[in-house]
Amino acid sequence: MSNIETLYKHYLQHRTICTDTRNITQDCLFFALKGEHFDANTFAAQALEKGAAFCIIDNESYKTDQRCLLFDDVLSTLQDLARHHRNQLHIPVIGLTGSNGKTTTKELINAVLAEKYKTFATKGNLNNHIGVPLSILAIDESVEIAVIEMGANHQKEIEFLCGLCRPDHGLITNVGMAHLDGFGGFEGVKKGKAELYAYLKQHAGHTFLNRDNAFLMEMSARAQLDNITYYGTHQSDRVSGKLLTSDPFIEISWTLAGQSYAAKANLTGAYNFENILAAICIGQFFGLVPEQINKGLAGYFPSNNRSQLTKTEHNTVICDFYNANPSSMTAALNNISGLSSAHKVAIIGDMFELGPESLQQHDLIAAKAAASGLDLVIFIGKDFYQYKDKYKGLFFHTPQQTREFLLENPVKNSLVLLKGSRGMALEQLMPLL
Repeated sequence: MSNIETLYKHYLQHRTICTDTRNITQDCLFFALKGEHFDANTFAAQALEKGAAFCIIDNESYKTDQRCLLFDDVLSTLQDLARHHRNQLHIPVIGLTGSNGKTTTKELINAVLAEKYKTFATKGNLNNHIGVPLSILAIDESVEIAVIEMGANHQKEIEFLCGLCRPDHGLITNVGMAHLDGFGGFEGVKKGKAELYAYLKQHAGHTFLNRDNAFLMEMSARAQLDNITYYGTHQSDRVSGKLLTSDPFIEISWTLAGQSYAAKANLTGAYNFENILAAICIGQFFGLVPEQINKGLAGYFPSNNRSQLTKTEHNTVICDFYNANPSSMTAALNNISGLSSAHKVAIIGDMFELGPESLQQHDLIAAKAAASGLDLVIFIGKDFYQYKDKYKGLFFHTPQQTREFLLENPVKNSLVLLKGSRGMALEQLMPLL
């Protein structure tokens, strides 16, 4: 049986990690992970043929080559290797979680810090028990600051991920009605996210905290945090700010040590104001001057279908269809209601992982959407469809049915909100908008 120390020596010679034989690169380390419907042990020989330097496997039947390194469990080995690598890193690591805005805030923080430092930030949404180890192992010796995003859909997950990435600085963007099924309700969400605060308290870490968020203030007080830098709209905050406009892009004024500055971001949605303030707060904490901070903010252009304003041939579309929950859906509907446009349309899809509260939450969102004063609201999905006789709007079971309607009844010259859970795959509607 192989050991982590030996594997780490191989890793230092072969820094690229692959978990999919379709993406094998020359001289990589291939980790043969198992899933509900696959066992990558069966692809070990293929990975070697495609150029992998070593394969990490946990089924002795597939050890057909000395380059196949046998461990008890491949996933645990990947996590142990990441933990070992993190122990060799002597750089600030910022751990970030929250119900909404994690990825956007992570990208904003990275854009700001990159004006002064060589940074690493989680790619995409590699924020789970597999993604976080992969992110840690992607940090090389040139990196000066890392920003690691951590996602969770049940309690104890953030605690586990903190044990992997060992953040010495941390931020919770917010807590909301997300993954209610796995967390066991909203109080479970708060408890799960607060595991980051507990880790920072236990390890004398530093917390960046939005003083305007009552839930976060309650959670931080319960954790008895010692090292806090506040941001928000209060003059007493280290960084305070004011939203000037979000129609369509955000402009703010922010204050540090009595001096005020103006900043712009290529983001839509007033809900991103606090995410921008968080990035400013962290930037100043790590010694960036206001000019560097503002340059970083202005230089960030979203490309991940989160708060992304896209002009098509016929419409302007708010692409926010990467994910959805009642909190983010409410914010998105509030946002489009406040934007200037002669014609406004919302196309919203079902919200997943809400457990026993799903029907009630879909009812509430349907009511809000129908009363938002929009020219047209299109609801998609089996949960929204149950309210087709209760609220004004068009209701479809599937995106395919919606496609057929839009082909016959195209939306033109409108501001369109397109939002739903990832599993709804609403991006397939973009060619028709």
